[in-house]
Amino acid sequence: MINITFPDNSIKSFENIPTGMDVAKSISEGFARNCVAMKIDDTLKDLSNLIEQDTAISFITAKDDEGLEILRHSSAHVMAEAVLNIYTDAKLTIGPVVEDGFYYDIDMDPISKGDLGAIESEMKKIIKAKNTFERKVVSKEQALEIFKDNPFKLELINELVDQEISLYQNGKFIDLCRGPHIPHTGMIKGFKLLKISGAYWRADQTREQLQRLYGISFFDKKKLNKYINMIEEAKKRDHRKLGTKLDLYSFHDEAAGMPFFHAKGIEVWNALLDYWREEHKTAGYVETKTPVMLNKKLWEQSGHWENYRENMYTSVIDDEEYAIKPMNCPGGMLLYKTKAYSYRDLPLRAGEVGLVHRHELSGALSGLFRVRAFHQDDAHIFMTPDQIGTEVRGVLELAKRIYGRFGLNFHLELSTRPKKSIGTDEQWEQATNGLEAALKLYGQEYFINEGDGAFYGPKIDIHIKDALGRTWQCGTVQLDMSLPERFDLTYKGKDNEKHRPIMIHRVIYGSLERFFGILVEHFAGKFPLWLAPVQAILLPINQDLSDHAGTIKSELESHKIRCEVDKRSETLKRKVRDAQLNYIPLIITIGDKEKDNKTLSVRTLDGKVKMGLSMKEFLDPVLHHIKQRTLDAEIF
Repeated sequence: MINITFPDNSIKSFENIPTGMDVAKSISEGFARNCVAMKIDDTLKDLSNLIEQDTAISFITAKDDEGLEILRHSSAHVMAEAVLNIYTDAKLTIGPVVEDGFYYDIDMDPISKGDLGAIESEMKKIIKAKNTFERKVVSKEQALEIFKDNPFKLELINELVDQEISLYQNGKFIDLCRGPHIPHTGMIKGFKLLKISGAYWRADQTREQLQRLYGISFFDKKKLNKYINMIEEAKKRDHRKLGTKLDLYSFHDEAAGMPFFHAKGIEVWNALLDYWREEHKTAGYVETKTPVMLNKKLWEQSGHWENYRENMYTSVIDDEEYAIKPMNCPGGMLLYKTKAYSYRDLPLRAGEVGLVHRHELSGALSGLFRVRAFHQDDAHIFMTPDQIGTEVRGVLELAKRIYGRFGLNFHLELSTRPKKSIGTDEQWEQATNGLEAALKLYGQEYFINEGDGAFYGPKIDIHIKDALGRTWQCGTVQLDMSLPERFDLTYKGKDNEKHRPIMIHRVIYGSLERFFGILVEHFAGKFPLWLAPVQAILLPINQDLSDHAGTIKSELESHKIRCEVDKRSETLKRKVRDAQLNYIPLIITIGDKEKDNKTLSVRTLDGKVKMGLSMKEFLDPVLHHIKQRTLDAEIF
């Protein structure tokens, strides 16, 4: 008799040894059809596994995130099988699930996007066959024999320590795999191959160049269609194209990964910084600035030289080695040490919008989203241990206000100690417990992200959601007890003895460049009035009215309204159309009537027109709109 305990603590007994699928079917056939895998002792298992002893079990269904990940893992196998059916000389390497789909790296002759249709057709045949995924455990010797014609698999097998190796077979296709997998290929209801790119075996440029095929899959075809529509909309919002169209920034081979901001881009940049400074001053921060290049000894003291050296740019000055800073924090340590502090001075909140440089592989560079030089809106908070909860909560509240200004919601993740780290076990436990306590005090649901903390401390990652529902990790709150010790930071306590401060590293925009790019796509280039690079454009209907338009421009600029005059000898209709295509919020037409009556005729981006406005009737709502930094498009 086998006793199965379910998550609600109910127990069901089976006379014969059941599989996971048997247990699922005992609940209902409908439930079983939606089951993907099961979890026993927090370990994912195939539903075909026998349950040979009393145990607790939970099921992973098509509604669960883990279920979707398993589906996509299985989809990668189906794609690999389809490729081998068409390209018989191809050699498979690895095919993992990634954040937004799956891919497989394959050693084969280069193919084009036009070849993906044939692979998709072959995948449909495999899916239609409803082939089951069968797990097999073999010895290392057996695995070497099975994959004797694939040097990539042989390399992987020879690195395995365990003698028993798991394989999965669906139809005639067999692959190295830990599993688990969906019960059969027919569960893949919607899939699409998205793109092809090049990749090196094990990311080593000296090794074989491979073809990387990307795909996406869902349990529901409607979700696939929704995703494809989102991709098409994202293409329209691509910040690289919109940045060129709106004359905001550009990218040049002479400085790969280091964006150039144009005059209009700087207007948006400064608006973002002005808002950042206003919020931080209100929240009790002071602003500081540290050098962009510092001596190697500092980076050794901070731990960056040991843990982050491969990402740093270096130079030699006066026979000494220096590094361009990849982070602002070591400079912040030196600033703290310039004064003696008492417990009465803490918390000390110091912010810096610092230019940092990090080496990224050229193939990873992507517009403003992945760069080598960027400005980090860093801040360091030095505090006593009893201030941890209040200060972390204060950072989260500040992030909520700032993100809310752009219409961005967020979710939270607690990232714990990575394999490569500094500090003692006791420090990590204290820091992690401190963040968990602060999150509970804040009261918003959060997720655990094991092993993804910074090398010097655990962190809370803040993931914002844009207008398309995409998530971006921007803000982070990192609790650090190691750097204050490495730099011997102290404060005088109530007992007149020296104590070690606790330190928070935190960013909200994260990378200002990246946040800028996110906003371009979030707003699809149609910035709210307060953020728009050009807030108003004046359109004189003929050249004789250009001087009058210039006078109005001067008046608007005296109120800090960013404006231009379109003096081109184009038709008014063309000028209006161009202004709309450039997403300028306020389009002001200047004719003889407006000049004689000293009025303005204003068209907004939503197509509404207000005629005969006095300057005061125009300025009052516009200036109020800008001052409030509202997202509301309705101004008049």
